[in-house]
Amino acid sequence: MANTFYFYDLETTGLNSRNDRIMQFAGQRTDMNLKLLGEPDNYLIKLSQDVLPQPDAILVTGITPQKTLENGITEAEFLKIFEKDISDDDTIFVGYNNVRFDDEFMRFLRYRNYYDAYDWQWENSKSRWDLLDVVRMTRALRPEGIKWPFSSDGKPSNQLGLLTKINKIEHSGAHDALADVQATISLASLIKENQPKLFTYLLNMRNKKNVAELVQKGEPFVYSSGKYDSNWEKTTVVVKLADHPERGVLLYDLRTSPEHFENMTPSDIVSAWTLKKDDPGIRLPVKTLLYNRCPAIAPLSVLNDDSIKRLELNLIDINQNYIKLKSSNLNKLVLDAVKILDQKRKLKLFDDDEFEPDTKLYDKFISSSDKVIMKKIVKLGDTDLSKYTPMFSDERLNSIFPLYKARNFSAVLSVEEIASWDRYLNKKLFTSGLLQNYSQRIETLLQNNYLTKLDKFLLEELKLYGQSILPN
Repeated sequence: MANTFYFYDLETTGLNSRNDRIMQFAGQRTDMNLKLLGEPDNYLIKLSQDVLPQPDAILVTGITPQKTLENGITEAEFLKIFEKDISDDDTIFVGYNNVRFDDEFMRFLRYRNYYDAYDWQWENSKSRWDLLDVVRMTRALRPEGIKWPFSSDGKPSNQLGLLTKINKIEHSGAHDALADVQATISLASLIKENQPKLFTYLLNMRNKKNVAELVQKGEPFVYSSGKYDSNWEKTTVVVKLADHPERGVLLYDLRTSPEHFENMTPSDIVSAWTLKKDDPGIRLPVKTLLYNRCPAIAPLSVLNDDSIKRLELNLIDINQNYIKLKSSNLNKLVLDAVKILDQKRKLKLFDDDEFEPDTKLYDKFISSSDKVIMKKIVKLGDTDLSKYTPMFSDERLNSIFPLYKARNFSAVLSVEEIASWDRYLNKKLFTSGLLQNYSQRIETLLQNNYLTKLDKFLLEELKLYGQSILPN
């Protein structure tokens, strides 16, 4: 089959992919020339009783929990549709910041509903691509033919709504998933039309083998990322410092001389690495690049006089810093610092009060034998599901099962299971303070003198929803 793009976007209850939920999914397939294929997809997904949306998020999207319950489908129902009608072979899933946001929500959605969290983006020649970093590199290197916006503080901005407005792209209903999908397709078309070579190059760089080939040369290259300063168009020149011991590769930003860090201890490196924006001192300019996250990277040969000036690059200093870095021991110091930071991260996870099994996707990979059971569960009908007890070797998956049934198949719950679900809700909503924090945030927002009538309506609806899900 020929490749197709599938542009998609989500509206969610908040920003945390582990604990928040998808409320709206929208998508549109196109051919490789960005011509629309078929009708768009647009689904509301029912919110389960154990999830409270972030009130601030609802003020942005306008989607209330009541609306999802009235017009939506369950997560399990949506995933059956996704597998059957959307996840076709040779599909390239595309979004705007999807790699760091939407894809993560999709992974956790699949995991807690017994679907493989990853195969939808690699199996049968499927892949993913993120247009946000494409936009960043286009603005930095080849901005001609496109108008580029600035935020209210005068800094360069690549916000989708600002880009569509300044380029007169139809985008009515921003923060509606389908409207954002249609705007993203139009923006992709604008870039492809005006900078086709860069568009095609970055499309090919979604392949992690191509990324690794450029990075592992050990030579400086251009990198566009949200981690870098907007005054430099989010773009700089980096080089591989060392392979990360667990994931990807550590990159060093050659704008900064490594001499600042050579005499530091690993603990000093940790401190320099974790400096906040307004803290005194020079922050360690090291970033982890993951090969499978479609990074926007290119060889130095892409730079021309205009882009060098635009990015304020001093190539003489960059070359000198590169030479100094090669003769320094900074790579060893940073790897020792990584060990310290990873140990702190593990301790933090150990001390975390969050014990929900469906948030533990990244604890470890799921075994092949357990995947067989997962595939069986998603095919069970209501009657069979009510009688079934899985025997996973992975205790996470056993713990998820009663939640999976209660959220998606409440009609098949026994009297004992209903009582257990009510106890779970009581603990989740009350003992944790979740409902109290939710109610307090609503009341705080209601004190805002600049609320519109719609804002007030949405907040009142959220109050009613909080009352409606109280457990028996």
